[in-house]
Amino acid sequence: MLKFFTILVNTIALTIFSIFFGNEVSLTVSTPRNVSAGTSFDVEVILNKSTVNGFARFQQTLPLGLTAELVEASNADFSFDDQNVKLVWLRLPDQKQIKVIYRVKVDERLKGNFTLNGLFSYIDNNERKSTSTKTENITITPSSRIDPNLIVDINEFQNIVPVQAPVSLLASNVRCIRQTPVPIGEANDQLVELLVNKGNAQKFAKIEENIPTGYSAEAIETKDAIFSFKDQKAKFLWMNLPQEPRFMVSYRLIPENGQGEATVTITGTFSYVIGDATRTLNIIQKDVELKNLDSKEIESLLATTITSYENPEGISSTFTQVNNDGGIDIPVKYQKIEDKPKKIVKKQPDMLAYMLTPEKGIYYRIQIAAGHHSINIKKYFERLNVSYDVRTEKHEGWYKYSIGSFKEYKGARDFRILIWNTTKINDAFVAAYNNGRRITVQEALMITNQQWYR
Repeated sequence: MLKFFTILVNTIALTIFSIFFGNEVSLTVSTPRNVSAGTSFDVEVILNKSTVNGFARFQQTLPLGLTAELVEASNADFSFDDQNVKLVWLRLPDQKQIKVIYRVKVDERLKGNFTLNGLFSYIDNNERKSTSTKTENITITPSSRIDPNLIVDINEFQNIVPVQAPVSLLASNVRCIRQTPVPIGEANDQLVELLVNKGNAQKFAKIEENIPTGYSAEAIETKDAIFSFKDQKAKFLWMNLPQEPRFMVSYRLIPENGQGEATVTITGTFSYVIGDATRTLNIIQKDVELKNLDSKEIESLLATTITSYENPEGISSTFTQVNNDGGIDIPVKYQKIEDKPKKIVKKQPDMLAYMLTPEKGIYYRIQIAAGHHSINIKKYFERLNVSYDVRTEKHEGWYKYSIGSFKEYKGARDFRILIWNTTKINDAFVAAYNNGRRITVQEALMITNQQWYR
């Protein structure tokens, strides 16, 4: 009797359901029956694939207030977007049994019951087949650390919060924390270590640190990033972020005179791409030893780190809107160019009518001129046989003039060649923008995965 009761308790502890379909293929999904708000639980998917080898996909929709991150992939392409968990295999692995695990974080403001519905699709003998899955109810126990007035039922929460990018708590948001630099060696070199919690960021990302004058920087651990040091800026650049949900990178500060200070001041930002837009947040410095923290201590550190948001153009954060994935959509604000009054015979045209208007996402323009002083745009470029709409912007102390707008780099390259061949301008070049802010062409190509053409 006791043995039977033990087996029964273990069975109830996990909601396990198996679906058998065609040719002895079976799918088992395991989840706990009870979870606590503010904690995480694992969803384990075990596929006995029999002779199926081609394309397959497993998808589950999580209620708002839950977020997911990958634990074990088994060669599946994992994604979590718009509350949908997707595991996609272009070709299933050779082994008969495949296991995938992903971790679900529960918002600490929630309580109540919910179910997980899923759909498994695969190709068998050139025929697309699918089956739906459904768990029993999963119960969320409310957190004792939250004001009861702030706790809501998960089903009511679906109506309170509009459908949008994943609603997440601090632990699933993007964070970048710098350990207070530590002197190493007799010359007072400084060891700088940074912890990145990548949240839903997957692809292009960049750490940019402002290095104090009198120091150079040298990479120690890059996590497959491209590292560079130029103009007192140390940069880590990723085309694809590491698979781990959080990771550490490090670099060494080397005093140029061979004897550095005991303490240094560093500021920096972490930028990443969600959708078509770049989000940028300030790196927060903490007086902790990151490598000595266990997983629970790291979770606590991330949860108590309040991230401030950075606008590269120095615009007040009141002009920005915080995004649920961490960071912000970078707004662009151009101000009217106001030079000191000059004694001129003829009145210059209103420059505001020619100001460049920012566009969304990545795009390319052709820069055709630049100067320290404003000019009569219409007359100047008519003399150069330029019949296109010329726009200007104030950038790094220069008035820069450009034409065209292209989402594809190849189109901008071809238009640049046309300008060379049909106007008096022979030094036009391609300039890249992200949400109206100038970036390098290399960064734009990496963000969009476009090919470079000569």
